[in-house]
Amino acid sequence: MKRNVLLNPGPATTSDTVKTAQVVPDICPRESEFGNILKQIQKDLARIVCGNAEEYTSVLFCGSGTICMDVCLNSLLPENKKIFIINNGAYSERAAEICKYYNLPLIEMKVPLDERPKLAGIEEILQKNPDVYLVYATHNETGTGLLNPIREIGALAHKYNCVFAVDTTSTYAMLPIDLEKDNIDFCMSSAQKGLMAMTGLSFVIGKTKLIEESKSYPKRSYYCNLYLQYEYFLKTGQMHFTPPVQTIYAAKQAIEEIFRDGIEQKYARHRKVHEAIQNGLKELGFKEFVKKELQAGLIASAIYPDDKNWDFEKVHDYCYERGFTIYPGKVSNINTFRLCSFGAIDVYDIKDFFAVFKDALKHCNVSIPVKYNEEAK
Repeated sequence: MKRNVLLNPGPATTSDTVKTAQVVPDICPRESEFGNILKQIQKDLARIVCGNAEEYTSVLFCGSGTICMDVCLNSLLPENKKIFIINNGAYSERAAEICKYYNLPLIEMKVPLDERPKLAGIEEILQKNPDVYLVYATHNETGTGLLNPIREIGALAHKYNCVFAVDTTSTYAMLPIDLEKDNIDFCMSSAQKGLMAMTGLSFVIGKTKLIEESKSYPKRSYYCNLYLQYEYFLKTGQMHFTPPVQTIYAAKQAIEEIFRDGIEQKYARHRKVHEAIQNGLKELGFKEFVKKELQAGLIASAIYPDDKNWDFEKVHDYCYERGFTIYPGKVSNINTFRLCSFGAIDVYDIKDFFAVFKDALKHCNVSIPVKYNEEAK
């Protein structure tokens, strides 16, 4: 099977064993055999983020990561309460868009895309708005690689008796997360990123007590209601609607491989891959959009060089034809591209990539090291 190295922010490179885990005999997803697989995955997902089974549970959904953003935002807001979103990236902006689509009462704290929010500013908003119930932040802004201080934000949320929900789509199973220590009431992700499985399965991990309390909240969606999905699984051991059967088998295999190889070793591998990416960019003269000390250590967002011969599409295509995928950035006023340390890749893959990437620059007649004008960041 041809192996591609995906440096885009998901879906990520998978192992052959995860791919082939999807080739299984046809089965009705209502069989108890399949239900047992779902129950084990439910437990393991919480276990990865140190979720105590007596306090936290996992709720599975069929869809991409955005479905869980939708689920948390529309399901966890009581009547006459507000959502407070710390907005410093494309994905926190998407959360705000979801709120506006549902006409949910919303307060936004807009922060520059390359900066972390000031905790004093967050506390001031919470002090002035006692009707805020749900505080929402993105752990790692996937568009830039910026890491937000979720433990500190969560502490402030709890200080003002708020529920704290975190989009951990691009950190789950790639950075250490401890729900209790990090003051997280709800987190969310999808199988194709940190789990290194397949697209189509996403999940919310949260406090069971708070999910049960949400039963009385306004119902804003049928398919994307957290309590409805939780209750159905509790009663039947099945997802409410048809699950992505083969994708579930791939997730089962991916989780088994994570525990087999060791979660701490996985974290260390992602760090080493990211360091190799940063070193490779630095050797070629590329500048990064986010300061190193503010990064999550999973995504490098490189600024386009000031070279008339630079053409991202041509560089992308050259690399793609040789088995490597790079991805454009998500910064509105500065052109960037992203290299991510997601998936089943290692340092040797990055070494091979930069050999191809350097050849791509030469092929496009881009000067090496790359150049920037004085006014460039």
